[in-house]
Amino acid sequence: MKPGHDVVVIGGTGVDTTVYVPSLPLPYADTYAVPPVIDRIGNTGSGVALGCHALGLRVKLVDLIGDDPQGRFIRARFEGGGIDTGWALAPQGTRRSVLLVGPDGRRTSLFDPRAAEGERLPRELYLEAVRDARHVHVSLTGFSRHVYPDLDGRFVSTDLHDWDGEDDFHHDYAYSSDLVFLSASALGARREEVMRDILSRGRAGAVVCTDGAAGCHVLDAAGPRSFPAAPLPGPVVDSNGAGDAFVSGVLYGLLSGRILDESVRLGTVAGAHACTSAGTHENPIDEATLLDRAGEPREPTR
Repeated sequence: MKPGHDVVVIGGTGVDTTVYVPSLPLPYADTYAVPPVIDRIGNTGSGVALGCHALGLRVKLVDLIGDDPQGRFIRARFEGGGIDTGWALAPQGTRRSVLLVGPDGRRTSLFDPRAAEGERLPRELYLEAVRDARHVHVSLTGFSRHVYPDLDGRFVSTDLHDWDGEDDFHHDYAYSSDLVFLSASALGARREEVMRDILSRGRAGAVVCTDGAAGCHVLDAAGPRSFPAAPLPGPVVDSNGAGDAFVSGVLYGLLSGRILDESVRLGTVAGAHACTSAGTHENPIDEATLLDRAGEPREPTR
């Protein structure tokens, strides 16, 4: 086993407050009686870190969080789970989301990014770790873009989530990463055009676009291709965290020596698992379950 971490995740922790509602969109009413409202670890960096850790990868997560109850909640969860972390203070407080989840598992996220102008991640939190890392995943937080100059020589991924292909905020991430994930939800008929733009204008060798129940789409030098969604192992409960689980499954596959297409299929299995579990990142799939559902033997090639 090589020294260092398999995956270093830059940014993207927070706390999700989940509210299960009778329908989406939610019609106006003065009051709704709902099931228990629950605070959980959330946001995309958390999902990738927890998902990769559950799959047996050696993970380090670095981020800015507040000196507040949410920040202390995050610290306790990760440190109690045995994940290597590095924290610096975000004076404006910890990022939060309110997630409205309908009976069919779909969600609407109300995201409070707590962004601060000029915010930076201290280099001492991540520099040594990324130098020895096999892979770096950069979350879509404003300060994370400033880390890219320190990532030369590292294989880097990012997730653009529901990018529309135009918002300038995403450009640094889209064109500075070797592997780019994004969702088809805001792209419509422009999906392949946007994927080709990322390949042609940036350093990415591959773009992977998730498409909900339709599966996902891949574009690289071999051309475009699509993959079906994996069968659900149970009823859909909560779609929160499915995209981050998908990313974790793909990274696990690549870091285990699999080609991209095989890794994407593992990602679909991990994403399907997440849809059948309540909460955002409460029950990430483990390595044995992932490989069993994918019909693959366990091969410890790391």
